[in-house]
Amino acid sequence: MTTPIRKNFSSDNVGPISPAILEAMIAANQGAVPSYGGDPWTERLTALVRQVFEAPEALVFAVSTGTAANALALSAMVPPYGAVYCDGAAHIQNDECGAPEFFMGGAKLLTLPSRDGKLSPDALSANLEAGRSLGINRVLPTAISITQATEWGTVYTPDHVHAVGDLARRLGLSLHMDGARFANALATLDCSPADATWRAGVDVLSLGATKNGAMAAEAVVFFTPSLAHEFGRRRKRAAHLWSKARYLSAQLIGYLADDLWLANARLANRAATRLADGLGALDGVELLFPVQANELFVVLPDRLIARLQSAGYVFYDWYLPDGVAPRPGASPIRLVTALDITDADVDALLAAAR
Repeated sequence: MTTPIRKNFSSDNVGPISPAILEAMIAANQGAVPSYGGDPWTERLTALVRQVFEAPEALVFAVSTGTAANALALSAMVPPYGAVYCDGAAHIQNDECGAPEFFMGGAKLLTLPSRDGKLSPDALSANLEAGRSLGINRVLPTAISITQATEWGTVYTPDHVHAVGDLARRLGLSLHMDGARFANALATLDCSPADATWRAGVDVLSLGATKNGAMAAEAVVFFTPSLAHEFGRRRKRAAHLWSKARYLSAQLIGYLADDLWLANARLANRAATRLADGLGALDGVELLFPVQANELFVVLPDRLIARLQSAGYVFYDWYLPDGVAPRPGASPIRLVTALDITDADVDALLAAAR
């Protein structure tokens, strides 16, 4: 039977569950075990995360959505009178319907502009110093949140994260990483998970799995255990404590075991690179950023966009980053690849574009 060509490049959320993760859930689907996280799979998950991240004191809490992971993580890090500094394009600012502010109990997100989705330590320093000097009439800078890979598909190097982490430490702030596509970034960086996170100053990681092969599973990983005080109750109050928690834990075990998360990410990243190389060779096509993970942000002639859409291709119309001028007769779009995108899928899109 011929495998149909995949034409939906709108998101890495639209694809199927990774077979190995599905098998891990089926393997967990037997017998009666303690509920609400008292099961052997949840215990094994904590041990596995500690091993993978070389962090023997890390605390791990599974939730079912990325929004919950980010919002609950920040709620544990920031008081109601506090502020979280993030990039203006950050998911927590633009795509989570106010959930971070809701669960933080009134704390604010304060954004800084950037060209590529990565916070500048210099810009952060200036704004944080000013924010801390304004007294009790302003919210207190308490945390910084960075996204890895960023909303523009760019990747923070460990040195860049380290610079932000050092700044946070100097000013008494904590550092959160939204890792919805952490595996894609890590596959590009080719460094250890520890070097990309806690060794560079990250206190709390929202570790994404759903975009990279899970059904509905994310983890909040506390590298600074003191920040996790009563986090279990926060998760329960937010309705993210699963009674049958083994099925969340089993997904995350299947995800991390045998480096499946990195294998899946490499497949998606490779497809994005092939797609970028092919589109970049066409007249009138402009890549807005180097492809460092599994997202492409590209300006195409409007007639080419219409041709691809008429051929059945699905993607999001997008917007231009700060400092990029619009081009008459051309528009930006976003294309996202995932673990199930094949060479044939990429070749078909490029053929349609040519």
